[in-house]
Amino acid sequence: MRVVFMGTPDFAARLLKEIISRGHEIAAVYTQPPRPAGRGMAEKKSAVHLLAESFGLPVRSPKSLKSADAQADFAALDADVAVVAAYGLLLPQPILDSPRYGCLNLHGSLLPRWRGAAPIQRAIMAGDAESGVMVMKMEAGLDTGPVALTAKTPIGAEMTAGELHDRLAELGAPLMAQALDLLARGELRFTPQAEDGACYAQKIEKAEARLDWRRSAQDLHDLVRGLSPFPGAFFEADLGRGIERVKVLRTRVEEGAGAPGAALDDAGLIACGAGALRLLRVQRAGKGEMGIEEFLRGRKLGLGSLLVPVDRGGGDVR
Repeated sequence: MRVVFMGTPDFAARLLKEIISRGHEIAAVYTQPPRPAGRGMAEKKSAVHLLAESFGLPVRSPKSLKSADAQADFAALDADVAVVAAYGLLLPQPILDSPRYGCLNLHGSLLPRWRGAAPIQRAIMAGDAESGVMVMKMEAGLDTGPVALTAKTPIGAEMTAGELHDRLAELGAPLMAQALDLLARGELRFTPQAEDGACYAQKIEKAEARLDWRRSAQDLHDLVRGLSPFPGAFFEADLGRGIERVKVLRTRVEEGAGAPGAALDDAGLIACGAGALRLLRVQRAGKGEMGIEEFLRGRKLGLGSLLVPVDRGGGDVR
C-alpha cells in the first residue's frame, strides 16, 4: 500500500515503525512543526519527525491543512490510504477524500467512549476499568467514523496514563498493520459506532490538575494516575522553603479521616473529603522524580500540618 502517515508523539512513532517494517511504501510523513522545549526553549522535532528522518522519509510539517495549496500538495502524493495517529490537526474534507481508500485513524479508546483529544487520560481520571485501541475510518465528525478493528486491555487500579499509553501503543501498531493488510486484500469491514455512551475527552486544562483535598481519596488517586507522568497533578505549599509547586506522580488510597488537606502522619498521608491519600512519588519544579521520604527531608509536612488552597498573599500550610 502507498501510505501517507500523519502523527506526532511516541504513540504514533511506534505505529510508523511497524508500518515501515511491514514493507508498505511511505509516500510522505506529516507531523506537527518543531516546538520550543526545555530550559533553552530550543526547537524540538516530534518523535515521528525524528523517526521519519532516520529512515530517510520525506517529512512535511504544515501548520494547517486548510489552504488549497496544502490540499493540492497532499493530493499529489496519490496515496492509497492515510494512516493517522495523534496527529494534532483537523483534516478538512478534501484531505479525507483524497486517498484512494480514505483515512484510517488509530484511536486510543473504546469508541464511542472518549472521543476527542485526551482519551487515555480521561479514561483513567474517570476510573474506567477497561480501555483499548480502535482502527476507525475518519469522517467529518470528531471520532465518529465507523470502526473496523478493536483491541482491548484492562486498566489496573494503579496504572498511570503513561503506562496505559505504552500498552495501547503496543496493541495499536500491529492492529493498524493488520488493517492495512486486510485493506490491501479488499477484506477490511467497518461497523458504524453506537451513539449510546458517547462522551468527549476534552483537552486537559491546567486548573484540573490541582489537587483539591475536599474530593475523595479515590477521585484524587485517579486524577494523579491519569495525569502521570504529564502534565502531573500538583499542589502548591509553603513547606518551610517558600511556596513551591509539587507534582504528585504516584499515590495510594488508604483509610484515614481528618480535615481535608490535613497530614495524618509524618510520611505523606493526607486526609481527603473521604478517605486518605498516601503520597508515594513526587517531583519538585526543575528536579527529578523522587520518593516521598527523600522529598520530606527538611520540609514541614508532619502530623498536624494542613494543606489549603494557595493564597498568593501568604502561605498555604498552617
